[in-house]
Amino acid sequence: MYFPYLRGRQFELIAVRELAEKGLINDNVIPIIEPIKPTSTLLKTLKTFNNCNKAIGVIGNPQVGNFKDELDNLNNNSYKQEYMEQLNKEHVIRGHILNADSRTEINELSLNGVKPEELLLVHNRSEFIASYQEFFHDNPPTYNLIPYDITFKRKIRTNKVLFADRFPKKARNVDYLNEKDRSFSEDHLFYMEEGFQGFSDFTIVGSEFSESGFAPMAVAIHIVYLDGEDSLRIHHFVSNSNDDIRDPARKFYEALDKLMAWNESQQLDTNAINELRKHYANETYPGLGSLKKLAIMHHIELINGFLNRSRV
Repeated sequence: MYFPYLRGRQFELIAVRELAEKGLINDNVIPIIEPIKPTSTLLKTLKTFNNCNKAIGVIGNPQVGNFKDELDNLNNNSYKQEYMEQLNKEHVIRGHILNADSRTEINELSLNGVKPEELLLVHNRSEFIASYQEFFHDNPPTYNLIPYDITFKRKIRTNKVLFADRFPKKARNVDYLNEKDRSFSEDHLFYMEEGFQGFSDFTIVGSEFSESGFAPMAVAIHIVYLDGEDSLRIHHFVSNSNDDIRDPARKFYEALDKLMAWNESQQLDTNAINELRKHYANETYPGLGSLKKLAIMHHIELINGFLNRSRV
């Protein structure tokens, strides 16, 4: 089972929402959202998953952004009410990142009807393992997302999901020209024999978080693919005219031209690749946000397809 972990940025939410709407993921994939702002896009995404009878995880104590403060300070009480209604539906898995305040936060969840054994826990700091063992000694949570680390593997024994950042983040898009193709992950091949019931990553976004955006000098398209041994690799397609930030549409088409030429031999055929093929044929520019959305959708659909085939 695959748990793509995404922050609640607009185009990341739209990516998983469209995957659900188009029927491009099934029970092999449970997206996890760490929300950063209480937006209409977040609410619509939860509604879509509930209406499509598909599971989605939502982190209740996000460690990035200002979600909790902004939600508490909203004047729109109808948003708060509707958000809580969606959270409490059966297809939403409540998530929690273990931290120094977990005792209080988990007790609050229990008072609101969320049983500890129904939680999805995210472990990223070993000093909180003792607290986990205390809280969940008798009733382990539904999922434990843990790093590939011997300390976590030894002390968290049940319902383990391998959680890692596999995206090779560069400081600038132009830097991907120096490493156009590289290994991405083999977690999907070995997670079960290594004692995990699933695996999780940050797709092609990476774990680094920043709320501020900027206009890049280069446009890069990050596409994962399966090699001849079903290992995941990632190829970076980078624009040529990278001396300034002008004309992002031109830069997009330069990068897309490289992707289309490369895919003549690869023959990737996901919904997102087909959308990019249409942009190439029509010489249209969807914007950088939509480009990111399509790359995420391709990544998740590709892994979903692999898991479907591996079960046959």
